[in-house]
Amino acid sequence: MKSFVTEQLQKGLIDMSDGDSWVRFKSSCERLGIILSDDKIQKFQTFYEHLIEKNKVMNLTAITELDDVIDRHFIDSLSLRRVCDAEMIHSLLDLGTGAGFPGIPLAIVYPGLQICLVDSLNKRVGFLNEMIRILNLENCTAVHGRAEDLAALPLYREKFDVCVSRAVSAMNVLSEYCLPFVRTGGTFIAYKGNQVDEEVKAAARSIKVLGGKLVKCEEFELDDTGYRRTFIVINKTAKTPSRYPRKAGTPAKDPI
Repeated sequence: MKSFVTEQLQKGLIDMSDGDSWVRFKSSCERLGIILSDDKIQKFQTFYEHLIEKNKVMNLTAITELDDVIDRHFIDSLSLRRVCDAEMIHSLLDLGTGAGFPGIPLAIVYPGLQICLVDSLNKRVGFLNEMIRILNLENCTAVHGRAEDLAALPLYREKFDVCVSRAVSAMNVLSEYCLPFVRTGGTFIAYKGNQVDEEVKAAARSIKVLGGKLVKCEEFELDDTGYRRTFIVINKTAKTPSRYPRKAGTPAKDPI
């Protein structure tokens, strides 16, 4: 461990005070089967620094301490590896990405994966575009818009291998937002907390109507942090009927 820290310090990639945190991050990624190069570690550090600086003038995240960001944002985002081999897919849409989670960490780690970040707040999209430029993420784009509108456009409808979301909407609502973006044969993966059984049961009808099939719910702890996460994995087995998603606001007010 010390040799790695020393090497990173000599290259100017990490600050002395933060060295242990980045070593721990690297080790956590290795347990997920992800090997981070020096360049990728530097990009995560740059992302963190800009995130915290920008957060002073706009609301991007309530989580600001380095170790917490590493656990609750970076490792959480990359934990997708548990249920999806991102090296085996071509395209991914991150709906409701906010400050870029999970999309930007995935874009850093998987440069061959084409990632579209979608958010309904233009100011956040401005931040995302700035990070894409600073981090030189040629595989990543950011789009301003609502799911209800974008999913109706041929450019986005049923074009993605995978759609992910860490949004807080209930599954019966989130499914109507996300499944229309997924091609038949692709996958929708929702990042959720624990105790999702009732929520998943309530979404059974909407998932079926929208062309999906529940594959599994995988619950785990984020690297001994005490924070529990569940991935809800839904395969797209049939095309989503053209009337979905309904107009803006309707899915939340009147779930399928």
